[in-house]
Amino acid sequence: MTDTPILRLGTRQSPLAMVQAEEARRRLCEAHGWDESAVELVPVVASGDKIQDRPLAEIGGKALWTKELDAWLAEDRIDAAVHSMKDVETIRPDSLHIAAILPRADRRDVLIGADSIAAIPTGAVIGTSAPRRAAQMLHHRPDLKIVTFRGNVATRLGKLEAGEADVTLLAAAGLERLGQEGIGTPLACDHWLPAPAQGAIGLECRSDAARTIALLEAINHAPSQAEVLAERALLAGLGGTCHSPIAVLATADGARIIISATLFSPDGTERTDGKITVDADDLGTVTAFAEDLLAKAGPATQAVFGPPA
Repeated sequence: MTDTPILRLGTRQSPLAMVQAEEARRRLCEAHGWDESAVELVPVVASGDKIQDRPLAEIGGKALWTKELDAWLAEDRIDAAVHSMKDVETIRPDSLHIAAILPRADRRDVLIGADSIAAIPTGAVIGTSAPRRAAQMLHHRPDLKIVTFRGNVATRLGKLEAGEADVTLLAAAGLERLGQEGIGTPLACDHWLPAPAQGAIGLECRSDAARTIALLEAINHAPSQAEVLAERALLAGLGGTCHSPIAVLATADGARIIISATLFSPDGTERTDGKITVDADDLGTVTAFAEDLLAKAGPATQAVFGPPA
């Protein structure tokens, strides 16, 4: 047993976030030969969890998932924060460092309430607060109606059960981590791309915390890290925000990364696709690819991106 924890991991206290923090703790303890008590989980209620009735983009964006944990890192109340990487702002302070990405889970979205996109009844209501999911769905099915759905997995499934929408979409990775992988229909990535960094868990600490960085790097999964960095570089090159419907998937293939990306206008009428293969460490080419993709997009798409970072 360890009287004083070696590492304090900050996490949101939603059920999914706690499961992800527990996975990070397990991997750290296995890598270093520690007892579970060596890693303390420190939960915080994030602003994004407190405000459930409005789209994230209207109330402060992704910073609502990270600002409390950022403050606790600055105040030395925690040594590292555990994040769903798709919820982390593209541009992070220089004072913080993403030291580890865990092995990435299922990247796909899961359709709940219908067996396929084609099988959704005409005029049905789709519950989602993600511009990417809304635009991508409207591109395939312009007859559908979108309503805002926010909250954790259980909350959104409850809203669906209560009839607030006919269909919703959730991340396969989150359902799997919560032991609910049997519900819904996963959507193949060859025709329905996920969000940047979907399925990836990251650990972030202070940039000047050399000891913590070294401890966290022991559980970094290099292929997953390469994918996440490429997807985040694409998002940065696009100037993407919470308002931007961007779907992307980077796939590590040895020392190379294959990136497929699609930009949409918010109503789904405009679609711009691109694909590139680059060296895993060539993020400059990813940025140039993003700028070229945006230049090819229509005006309604360009209006919700940029200027590039």
